[in-house]
Amino acid sequence: MVCHGSTPIEPQALPQPVLRSIPRDQHPISRKDISPNALRVLYRLREAGFGAFLVGGAVRDLLLGRHPKDFDVATDATPEQVRQLFRNCRLIGRRFRLAHVVFGREIIEVATFRANSDDGSGGREVEDGRLVRDNVYGTIEEDAVRRDFTANALYYAIEDFSVRDYVGGFEDVQARVLRLIGDPATRYREDPVRMLRAVRLAAKLGFTIDPATAAPIPELAPLLAEAAPARLFEEMLKLFLAGHAVASFEGLERFGLLDVLMPDTARALRSNRSGALRRMLVEGLRNTDARVAADEPVSPAFLFALLLWPAYCRALAELQAQGMPSEEAQRRAADRVTLRQVQPIALPKRFPLPMQEIWLLQSRFSPRQRKRVFRLLAHPRFRAAYDFLVVRLAASDSHAADVEFWRHAQQVPGDELAASLGAAAAAGEPEMLPSRRRRRRRRRGGGNGGGAGEGQAGE
Repeated sequence: MVCHGSTPIEPQALPQPVLRSIPRDQHPISRKDISPNALRVLYRLREAGFGAFLVGGAVRDLLLGRHPKDFDVATDATPEQVRQLFRNCRLIGRRFRLAHVVFGREIIEVATFRANSDDGSGGREVEDGRLVRDNVYGTIEEDAVRRDFTANALYYAIEDFSVRDYVGGFEDVQARVLRLIGDPATRYREDPVRMLRAVRLAAKLGFTIDPATAAPIPELAPLLAEAAPARLFEEMLKLFLAGHAVASFEGLERFGLLDVLMPDTARALRSNRSGALRRMLVEGLRNTDARVAADEPVSPAFLFALLLWPAYCRALAELQAQGMPSEEAQRRAADRVTLRQVQPIALPKRFPLPMQEIWLLQSRFSPRQRKRVFRLLAHPRFRAAYDFLVVRLAASDSHAADVEFWRHAQQVPGDELAASLGAAAAAGEPEMLPSRRRRRRRRRGGGNGGGAGEGQAGE
């Protein structure tokens, strides 16, 4: 074992694998539910004399009656041997050397069985308890016990259509329990992102997290700060853009992980005694889940505008309390929150600008002057900002009049809207909502440029 920057870490105590083979008549997995390309890979590896199994999340999901998005294969063939069998294969990865067999848009990932101990070849490296390289190959039994959760350590054998279970994963799937293999604290120290994975899988599958698996998370949550910010950003997208954002958020809160990923948001939510900011955030995440379920696009910029809105509100209040003018305070607050957030999570450069524009446009929904109304309707970020305003109704109904006005403004022709605004100004009224509404939606250059993919709250 190669260790850097700390005293050597003893190999973790892993359970002894005990094979249980579940025959075809005792499980629901059928070949008709498996990707034909995955079956091609499995059969070709078998024909070449190698062991080959469908493994991991695909087996778990098929047992649950779900439809897997990805099909992974585990084998005793090395990545180089896999490449020799498939001309459409490429090898990837340094930390985990993998073979990708490419069939058009579908990629079948083929992993060689990993050992759970170091053979002295240099294929395994550990730094400060974290596994940074793992390319020591072993047997299927060793591969099973080194996987993360028991539910992901199940193997479907193509030769007899059985499910092979070495760590009790079959029973855990039936009981809908997420359980780490081995000592949980050691496994989290190996890879702190496993804590996020536990929350995400429990949210996705509707599983409960085994008490022993859950117990170390609050104490070890700070280890997440040592993970690569770019990797944490990808994990955030998996947590919040896969249709189970509300449950993921609640899990992050419950285990203290939100304090590491989004510390300013976590502090703002705790200091907001009315709970209004949390209500809004959860409502926005609920709408996100609904859009994903309807196969509608969701903008990551909108998502992060939502997640960081509590932090923005808190920063804005602090600056205004110092006597800073409103517009300057808004810009300063937006910059402050963005700059602080890119430290724990590497937000790509294309997201902060639209995120900040969504925030800054919120203060422009109340004025009713004709030029301002048409200028805002023409803004490329108008639709996203309007959708955000709709979500804010969950926090306070004080925005109801603004939502109603701008909903109507998008529905009427431009000349009718201009006339109604002119009449309101002549009468000295702050705003006017024409009583007659038309279904025809007004289109003005860029006015609804955000569209469904930019905003996600909808109406």
